[in-house]
Amino acid sequence: MRTKLLVIAFGVSLLFVFQSQAQTVDRVFPKGELSNAKNQTGDTWLSELNVGDSTFDPSIAQAVYGPGAKLDWHIHPGGQVLLITEGTGYYQERGKPVRIVHKGDAIKCAPGVEHWHGALPNSSFAYIALTPTQKRKTMWLEPVSDKDYKSLK
Repeated sequence: MRTKLLVIAFGVSLLFVFQSQAQTVDRVFPKGELSNAKNQTGDTWLSELNVGDSTFDPSIAQAVYGPGAKLDWHIHPGGQVLLITEGTGYYQERGKPVRIVHKGDAIKCAPGVEHWHGALPNSSFAYIALTPTQKRKTMWLEPVSDKDYKSLK
């Protein structure tokens, strides 16, 4: 009986070890600071990797989203490239269906296109964003409606 209990205890402890390792994310860059911006829903963390200037134009940042977190509709006058590094998220351009994006995907958002992106309700989500800065800052629009967020069937 004691051996059986030891085997069960060992199995349970292995389960916890594997589960905690599966939840650990090995990021190249630090997670960043928790954002308190008003143009989002849920928890997002931001780490500025390069502030654009006259020599190296693009702003480069890592964004990490908790499950269900999303940005409001917005426009990048110079466009944006998102390199998805973790999890699963949504990306939508105004007037087009919501797309599911995964780790390893690259999203090109053309200049002036209204769009939003965020995490699925049950998944974290992260990306490296390359955003030209010489053509003005991001223009923030209205929050993403529940209808838009839940429009993927």
